[in-house]
Amino acid sequence: MTDDAARKDPSLETPGPNAAPAPAGRRLIALLGVAVVVFALDLITKVLAVAHIDPRDPISIIGDTVTLTLVRNPGAAFSMATGMTWVLTIVAIAVVIGVVKIGRTLRSGWWALGLGLVLGGALGNLVDRIFRSPGPLQGHVVDFVSVGWWPVFNVADSAIVCGAILLVALTVFGIDPDGSRAGKANDADAAEETEKGAR
Repeated sequence: MTDDAARKDPSLETPGPNAAPAPAGRRLIALLGVAVVVFALDLITKVLAVAHIDPRDPISIIGDTVTLTLVRNPGAAFSMATGMTWVLTIVAIAVVIGVVKIGRTLRSGWWALGLGLVLGGALGNLVDRIFRSPGPLQGHVVDFVSVGWWPVFNVADSAIVCGAILLVALTVFGIDPDGSRAGKANDADAAEETEKGAR
């Protein structure tokens, strides 16, 4: 085959360094980017909270309604399931693995955002459970935001909840991780079956 023929055949071209990544690759990068931002914000705010907030002297932001109150939480987000720290650690590890696995084939930007929020939040609290006292896999999570009657929480908790709400909304509206709509996919399948029957 001549050089001219090779240049005319797109299948024989070697992708250049500036070639756009596959859609799934872009979504995975977006997911990881969101997760890194959430993780960094969570880590920085926890370090600042531990350094500057006295557990016995909450800092008032809006009267007694919104305060910065430092607590150590052995449970899940918003102080749920206390006393099951090691179980929650294993669950968090499973969530991280599951999100990364789904992210490898992800094509929806909204799913990337939701999963990125969940992943970043899960990693933020997981680091506390692994490295903070009283010991590995049993560490207590640093919480410091208190709003009214709501349990004290942190950036990671907020990200997990916001991400979960977004994922539920996407599921309710029929938007799949691959970016397609469930209703349209079913219509396409039905049309294909009808066409096969007509033959």
